[in-house]
Amino acid sequence: MSFKKINAWFHLWFGLASGIIVLVLGITGCILVFEQEIKSISSPWLHADAAGRSLLPPSRIYAAAARVLPDKKIRSVWYHGENRTVHVSSNSDSLVYVDPYTAEVVAIADHEDFFHIIEEGHFYLWLPVKIGQQVTGWGTLVFFLLLISGLILWCPKKWNKKGRDQSFRIRWKAKFKRVNYDLHNVLGFYSLIVAAVMAFTALMMSFSWFNGSVYWLAGGVENKRVEAVSDTLGNPKRDMLAQADKAWHKGIYEIAEHNPKEIIVGFPESAADAIYVCTDMFGGTWRDVYLDQYTLKELPASNKRLREESPASFIRRINYGLHVGAIGELPTKIIYFLASLICASLPVTGFYIWWGRKRKASRKKKLLPELVKV
Repeated sequence: MSFKKINAWFHLWFGLASGIIVLVLGITGCILVFEQEIKSISSPWLHADAAGRSLLPPSRIYAAAARVLPDKKIRSVWYHGENRTVHVSSNSDSLVYVDPYTAEVVAIADHEDFFHIIEEGHFYLWLPVKIGQQVTGWGTLVFFLLLISGLILWCPKKWNKKGRDQSFRIRWKAKFKRVNYDLHNVLGFYSLIVAAVMAFTALMMSFSWFNGSVYWLAGGVENKRVEAVSDTLGNPKRDMLAQADKAWHKGIYEIAEHNPKEIIVGFPESAADAIYVCTDMFGGTWRDVYLDQYTLKELPASNKRLREESPASFIRRINYGLHVGAIGELPTKIIYFLASLICASLPVTGFYIWWGRKRKASRKKKLLPELVKV
């Protein structure tokens, strides 16, 4: 069997096998691309009026959330920037939204909202986590290989005008069967690069062996993970909330380089825990910083600034932003939305191509005995 036939066989049967997975991932991906934009319109409690006022420190937000969740452990506060409310996470199914200028609790929203359901479909196909992760991970790997085999099938036999038209243009005035074929073949080619990026970055998040291999190929050397631990020896007891306020101030004015007022501050739960500060949240990337809760010194477990990272670590840091299309803000989100929609359509158009050929072959088998008799 020739390589061409093997490639066609692989594209057909593995495409049929992974079709449902790709369809679900594509549709859910389309929705999640604009999650924040949709929430900004549908959730009025996400907005706050700065009106020239200053942001309140984490201790004030903590106190406000503790009043409405008295029996819950407050874990972190997330400042989303000016004119936006702060959301507080805890060991609860609800998120508390607080006005950062007045410390007024403006909403208590269920964490398991519409987008949480869509995320579970995108990550696990609504299956148990351990099973779903494997299904979506291996389904994505198959899809990535299908993109390569599809490119081989797409290549025109002759690079003349007719060959180029068949590969680059959709003949909208042709019969539905031909239009469907062009939708699969031509749109599949135009979305190829973005689809490959989405699949590749998804594999980085799905499989540690894949992530580690890419890291190694980029020149990275895996080191033993450094734990973020505060030094409890020789340090006097400190007021945790007061230290969190100082960490927040340091994060804004000393650590952050981009969007300083969009910052996450985590509260330590034990004497040895560090204060977690997340800064430089821009384009789907962020910087994890861990501060000693007593001295507020930056601990070795912290990320470097993005521009200071090695190529291997840089790839890991930007992987999420590349996957969701946030790396270039709205323009890339639009491109990713269209590419994800095309990816979702490929199993449908591909199935129709296969079904049409199968029906055609069945009709030929039925007609053959009659032709022999004649």
